[in-house]
Amino acid sequence: MSKKFLLVMAIVIMASLALGACAPKTETVVEEPVVVEPVVTEAPVVEPVALPGADFKVCEITDMGGIDDKSFNATGWKGVTDAMTLLGVEGLYLESRQETDFTNNMNAFLGQDCDLIIGVGFALLGTLSDAAAANPDQWFAGIDISYDPSIANIATSTYNANEPAFLAGYLAAYYSESGIVAAYGGIPYPSVVSFLNGYYLGVQYYNAQKGTDVQVLGWDYTAQEGTMTGDFSNTENGKNVTLAFMDEGADIIMPVAGPVGVGTIAAIHERGDTARMIGVDTDWSYFYPEDAAIIIGSACKKMDEWVVRTVTTLIDGTITGGNTVATLDNGLVSFVLGSSYVDQIPADLQAELDAITAGIIDGSIQANYIAP
Repeated sequence: MSKKFLLVMAIVIMASLALGACAPKTETVVEEPVVVEPVVTEAPVVEPVALPGADFKVCEITDMGGIDDKSFNATGWKGVTDAMTLLGVEGLYLESRQETDFTNNMNAFLGQDCDLIIGVGFALLGTLSDAAAANPDQWFAGIDISYDPSIANIATSTYNANEPAFLAGYLAAYYSESGIVAAYGGIPYPSVVSFLNGYYLGVQYYNAQKGTDVQVLGWDYTAQEGTMTGDFSNTENGKNVTLAFMDEGADIIMPVAGPVGVGTIAAIHERGDTARMIGVDTDWSYFYPEDAAIIIGSACKKMDEWVVRTVTTLIDGTITGGNTVATLDNGLVSFVLGSSYVDQIPADLQAELDAITAGIIDGSIQANYIAP
């Protein structure tokens, strides 16, 4: 018997004697320890997953307003960052602060071996087409841009923003206590006008269904002229326009002007939260959670999803020039309730919104404005 085992036995016997003063004496049986050989398993070898876009570079040029505008540019850039995560591409962006930056940023990216150059916004329409003509082997993409005829090396996307805006107008009319709602734009680009048209039609549909007469301020649909701030960056302009609307009795306002809409939030707070707003492009209650109590909902363009889809076609070699029209039917536009309203909406109102969505998709509800 080994010395080590004798030492163990001694310790056990001493412990038993010490415990004897507190417990009845029992016969202690000490068995030989059972030696169990450890089972050695090798850790599985995990091969690194090679993402398909590892060798691709995607470069984005913003419209004016900045990459972090929490609206149009931010949503476009989210598409690139999602592609970076999901597909492994390299992503770069250049911000445009003034119109001359469009060409300068384009020239900068043309010298950086970008596989795809994305222009965000209608203002880049000419910049993209000029660059595409001069660089026929380079792929480009445009958000809120289309060409007729299409250009072979530019994939474009336009958004039927009137469709989710129709739902926004219906909801605005429902929540309005004054019977007056309003909307304004930044610059009368086609996408801006589309939002405003849909909003107006949604209010009119509510009036027709409910026998009401909710009024819409901010757009003369006969003359196709309306309230425009003239930019997508000056929040003070948005505040002043909103205060003027509120002076006329409007209690629901939809700004279609990117970050200018922050001025609408400021104006509503200044007046003691006596009005509410509806966002566009992206979910404003997500980007402005501290203001969610006054944000009923948002008419969204899923530009980020379109970017990911386009980058995927770039990688798999199926990319083509031409336009994708985003609709409620293909899921690239949507209306979302604000985070403070999504659990409070009456069941009958939600059913009406669902029926309107189905009607727009099947064509039984006309969401496109036709000038008289």
